Amino acid sequence: MTAAYLYLNAVLYLLLAGWCTFAPAHTAAAVGYASLTRSGQTEYLTIYGGLQLGLAFLFAWFAWTQQLRTGLVLAMALYLPIVLYRSAALLRWWPVESTTMMLAVTEWLMLAAALWLWWQGRAS
Repeated sequence: MTAAYLYLNAVLYLLLAGWCTFAPAHTAAAVGYASLTRSGQTEYLTIYGGLQLGLAFLFAWFAWTQQLRTGLVLAMALYLPIVLYRSAALLRWWPVESTTMMLAVTEWLMLAAALWLWWQGRAS
């Protein structure tokens, strides 16, 4: 079950990295960036494309090498601050675009799944 969760993370990050790499103007607009300077485009491509591709690799690596607990630590270390920051931002700047809400719900679910899988492993 944990390996499937880690592979799911890898696929989601790979898809998101691809979307951000090959359609950066569309994805930027979908999450609320009205326009980006050349520096902003460089930063967007690097973080939303490159970093997410790196995360996809890490999740796949931990699943493939059966380093499942380490993969869960990565997921919790990633999703916990994202969920906290996203939740605070949603409270501060509500309402937001539907894409932002879809990302938020996905992040909340992925954090909940990581915590549940971690707890299941502790109970064994």
